[in-house]
Formats: sequence, C-alpha cells, structure tokens
Amino acid sequence: MPQETPQGEAVYTHGHHESVLRSHRWRTARNSAGYLLAHLRPDSRVLDLGCGPGTITADLARLVPRGGVVAVDSSPEVVEQARRLCAQQGLDNVEFTVGDATALNAPDDSFDVTHAHQVLQHLREPVRALREMGRVTRPGGLVAARDSDYSAMAWFPLVPGLEDWRQLYLRVARGNGGEPDAGRRLLSWARQAGLTTVTAGSSTWCFATPAEREWWSDLWAERTTSSALARTALERGYADEGELAALARAWREWGVRPDGWFSVPHGEILARM
Repeated sequence: MPQETPQGEAVYTHGHHESVLRSHRWRTARNSAGYLLAHLRPDSRVLDLGCGPGTITADLARLVPRGGVVAVDSSPEVVEQARRLCAQQGLDNVEFTVGDATALNAPDDSFDVTHAHQVLQHLREPVRALREMGRVTRPGGLVAARDSDYSAMAWFPLVPGLEDWRQLYLRVARGNGGEPDAGRRLLSWARQAGLTTVTAGSSTWCFATPAEREWWSDLWAERTTSSALARTALERGYADEGELAALARAWREWGVRPDGWFSVPHGEILARM
C-alpha cells in the first residue's frame, strides 16, 4: 500500500498496524475480487497491485496455474509477508516486487490482467495509476479495480460516535491526499485515464453475524486508537486521545448489539484494452 514521503506523494492512511493486517488477511479473491474471477484463464499473467500480505494474490495464483502473478506493494515488509504466505502454500507461480503504482517497473503489454484492490483511494494520482495499469496490460486484456466508498457505508443501530468516526476518517484520508469515496469515482477516473471500454458495477461486504460484528468492531476500535490513522489524527490536532477512545467505545458498543449490521459498498471497474 502507498506510503507517505517527504514530497507528499501518497500515504496509506491505515498504516500496517496488526489491526489493519488482520483485516487484510481476511480478504480472498472470492470476497474481494469476485467480479474479476470469471475473466481469468489458467494461463493468464496477472499483476496484483497493492498486494498487501498476499491472501488475494495466493488465490489468484491458484486460478492461473499455467500463468502467473506478479505481486507489487510499496512496503518491503508487507511484500515479505506475501512472499512467505505463498511459499507456505506451495505456490511457485508468483513473483514479488516493491514498487510504485504510478510508475510500474514493467514493459508495455506485459499482463493479461492488472488488478488493484483498495489501492486507488489512497493515491494522490489515481488516474495516473490507472493509466499505468493500462500501459502494462496487453491489447484485449483487462484492467480491474475495486475500492470502497466511506460516505456510502451504512450501519444500524445508529450508535452515537460512529458518524464522528466516519467524519474523522474522511478528514484524515483527504488530508493524506487520498479520496476515501473512491468507489463512486472509479468509472470517472478510468475515463480520465483513457480507458474507454469500461464496465462499472458494485458489490458489498456486510457484517451482521455475532462473530462478524465482534471481528469488525474490534479491529476498527483498535485502529481508531493505535494505528497510523490514530497517530495522524493526534499529530494534526484533529482529535485528542480522549476523543479517539470515545470513538473506539462507540465501535465496541455497536459490536455487541444483537441487531448490529454494517455494509461496506465498493465500486468496481473492468476495462477492456
């Protein structure tokens, strides 16, 4: 995922706290890239941009046994986690590299599919990243991207504090140069990048069982007080420690409600080159 630089290129708002990686490790190709799977062939060559700890990468690699996956992330530590995961699973058709989404180290027309999940929302130049994805995708291939949309997230019950959490997140993410409502913008960004044959859609994550509520609320309560999100909010004076603790309590209150329901909508695009 993108990182801050002194020049202000891009910031991964969440950072790589364990509470963040815990949610990343939950992701699979099925729950996070289902819109793409029918388009993969056994011999497809795939770029997985912003691979994180590699759970989606590993699933994609299994779906292209005669092809392969190149997994890219800007964090060397996270790339190493992905490498270990794929090695543990006996996958030998994955390459790993540290790289920049807006300046890919690959020749033109290198891949049948380029894929980015929850990446563009953190970039200052998402259109440039999509243009790069298009550049390295062969004619007839696909550019695939999926991003969440924070302002469209919905939950019940309306626990006091959760809307304050959302407004804080929006402020921090936009202060970092990202766009947390990326999902609704993917089609527009794709068109700006010159990707003209684009199919746009959406899908959701929904957390509503007792186990799902406990997991989702705990990780967000922890992120709100302990991750890069918390650190940035404190450093910029957007919130103090007491206010962050109150937001974490709101998350935990929601998590124990038997009628708790939380929906995370995602925009999706498939662009045919």
